[in-house]
Formats: sequence, structure tokens, C-alpha cells
Amino acid sequence: MRILVTTLGSPSHGRAQLPLVRALAAAGHEVLVATIPALATVFEHDDVRVTTCMADFVPGAHAAAELKELVERPDLDDEQQRAELLRVMSRTLSGPMAQEILDSVLPVAREFRPDLILRDGMDMSSVLIGELHGIPQLPTPSGASNCFDPGEILPGLNVLRETLGLPALDDPLSIIPRGRIDYVPPALSFSQHLPASWSYRQTVGVDRASVLPQWVVDLPTERPLVFAAIGTALPMVHKQLNDEDAPEMPFRMPEPADTLRSIIQAAAQLDECTVVVATSGIPADTDGLPLHVRVTDRLPQPILLEAVDLFLTHGGFNSVRESLRTATPMAVLPQFGDQYSNAERVQELGLGRWITDPTADGIATVCREVLADPGIGAVARSARLAMLGLPEVESAVADLEKIAG
Repeated sequence: MRILVTTLGSPSHGRAQLPLVRALAAAGHEVLVATIPALATVFEHDDVRVTTCMADFVPGAHAAAELKELVERPDLDDEQQRAELLRVMSRTLSGPMAQEILDSVLPVAREFRPDLILRDGMDMSSVLIGELHGIPQLPTPSGASNCFDPGEILPGLNVLRETLGLPALDDPLSIIPRGRIDYVPPALSFSQHLPASWSYRQTVGVDRASVLPQWVVDLPTERPLVFAAIGTALPMVHKQLNDEDAPEMPFRMPEPADTLRSIIQAAAQLDECTVVVATSGIPADTDGLPLHVRVTDRLPQPILLEAVDLFLTHGGFNSVRESLRTATPMAVLPQFGDQYSNAERVQELGLGRWITDPTADGIATVCREVLADPGIGAVARSARLAMLGLPEVESAVADLEKIAG
């Protein structure tokens, strides 16, 4: 079986696909990953082929005019702006962005002749490629695919269907005719619009060579251990949006250095805990930090989460799933995109709390509240049991073989 995998966005999108890709390759199937240059290294150590046929993804690049209109609307509050931005991005994903990806990926698909397409949640072009050539396609787990309303996607796709000689469709769920893949059970779903389909167990170790450094192993255990991480997406998106050709956004993207500073200052206040902060390589001022705070560039997050009492996270979907898998309570400090809805869902499910005051005091207060609430830990342990009740990712191979016929 030949499988075409499309990946764009941030490295977390590719990392979410790796367990599936590895299982398919180990079963002897041929996998070709079509991605952007910035994400090629995610797959470099695996038995797959990679083609960087897509241009680098720049948020808002295809919606400059609509974004300018949003910028000029001071009547919208933050929540209304995020809702309007989501609608703009939905139209973009199914319109100019889908057309650009289609132009890049369709020739690859025609040459490779896949039996199955596993697509990034932001790739709507593969919906059309599947219809054009009769190839089954399913979206892989991503925060983006959890947020977008298929009703907002449908009109743009129908315009592109007409250009390809395909019939227009009335059902918004036509974007997932064979379902979608997720790593959480239906009761814990973070998808706002798409029904549950194929759910598999979240993999703890994605990086095969991951190991905790000795200084982490030697941390004291008589006090709560807190892990704080800013994530990889915010620094990457911030860099892209600071490019002189990037469109103006209708909201101020948080400065990664400012967010990190607030996190470290909050960590300094949590003197009853041991706090480890991962900076994702962002320069940080660590002079004068108390001994209970340790700052490092990166750590193998899925492994470390098995041992921590609280995860102070930006709320990316990968990080949320890893927390569910390890029964780790969360204090969520969202920065952009789907992270706000993820924070809301975490709080709704009782798995943690949404930090709405991004100051050091506000962050520290929520961290203490989560640590002091035994109910959150109980819900997190229940969620882990539900996650463990899912079939392993390797079982997806037989399911996908049946879908591909």
C-alpha cells in the first residue's frame, strides 16, 4: 500500500503523525511525506520518503485584505476577534491556501499514485485530490482540525470543485467521508464540529532516543514538581509574522520573551515547589533565580510528564494529549489559535484551569489552585484510564488497509 502524508504548520503537526507513519512503514507500506522545508527534519530519521513540495506556511499570508478589515474593527472584543479570525482562516483554508497546496501536491499524488492519503488538518486540497482520483483520505490529529467549522469550509471547496470538474456537495462533513483519526476517546474529544471516528492510544515516546538528563533525575521529590513549557509554535509563528511581508494581524501576537519572563517570574514565586522551565531556545534572564527553579532549553516532554504534579502549558493539542496520557493536571496559558479553545475545554473537563491573567501573579495563583485541588488529579487519572482503553496506534494499520481496500 502507498500512503501519501501531508504536513504543514508547526513541527507538532508532524510529530502527531509520526506514530502512524512509523506503524505503516514497519508493516511494509510505502510512505511519502509531502511537507514544507521547515518540517522535513521531523521525518529525517524514519523509513519514509520526504518531498518538500509545499511553500513554507505563513499565517494569514492568503488573507491579508480580510485581516486588514479585522484590524480596523475596534468594536470587537478579544473573543469576538478570535471568532472572526477563525472564520477568515476557514475561508482561506478552503480557498486560496487550498488552491496553492493543490498546485503543489496534486502532481506529487499523480506520480506517486497513493492508495490512501493521511492529511494535515489544515490541508483541504487533499479532500479534493481524494475526490478527483477516488483515493480515501483522513485528517490526522491537530489542533487546527479541532477548531474549523466544516460549514465554513464547504463553500470554498465547492468553488474549487467546480474548477476541477467535480460536483458540488451539500454535506459539510463531506471533508471526512471516511472519518478522522484522533488520539483521545470520544468522551474527551477536543473537536468542536467533527464527530469521533478512529481513536488510538496516544504514544508517550515519539522521539526514540529521548532520555531525561541526570540533573532532572536527581531533582528533589519531597515537594511538588512543576514543569513549564512555552512550546515550539509561538516562537516560530512570531518569527514568521515579524517578516516585513507578513500581513498585520487583528490582535497582538504575544512576544515569546515576554511570556517566558512571566512564566519564570511565576516559577520564582512557587517556592513550595520545584519548577523546571523549558524555553524552546528563547533567551531568558536567569540571574538571581531561586534554587527551586531550573531553566533549560528543551526536555523530552512526554517522558517528564509521567513524573510531574503540574504542567504549566501553552495548551497546544500535542501537549494536551500528552498530559491526558500521563494523568498530568494542567494550568493552561494560551497564546494564540486553537490554544484558547483547548484551555476552555481543559477547564470544562475538569483536567485543569485556564489562566486568564497572564501576569506572573496570575500564573502563580492558578498553579497553586490546581495543585491544591485533589479533584483535578482524580479527573486526570480517570482520563488516563480512558486513554489507556484505546487500541494501540499499530492497530490503525489494519483499519487503514481496510479503508484503502
